Amino acid sequence: MTEIIGQIAAALTTVSFLPQAIKTIRTKNTGGISLTMYIILCTGMLLWLVYGIRIQNKPIIYANSVTSVFALIVLIYKVKNLLKNR
Repeated sequence: MTEIIGQIAAALTTVSFLPQAIKTIRTKNTGGISLTMYIILCTGMLLWLVYGIRIQNKPIIYANSVTSVFALIVLIYKVKNLLKNR
């Protein structure tokens, strides 16, 4: 039962990043997104991924692998927009 709860939680938190990533890719607009927040978020997710690998927990590994990609996409667009608007 605990494993199922973990899998559901991982799926929901991963899917929650998809709308922001899609919107950012479509509009290229990152004006309302905090750079600091996304840097901290991406760092935290990558550390969760390392943690999941170390304890061999598949829900943590899968969720943070996919979510890191979504968040890094948004972060890359944010940095590109900041550099472009200098």
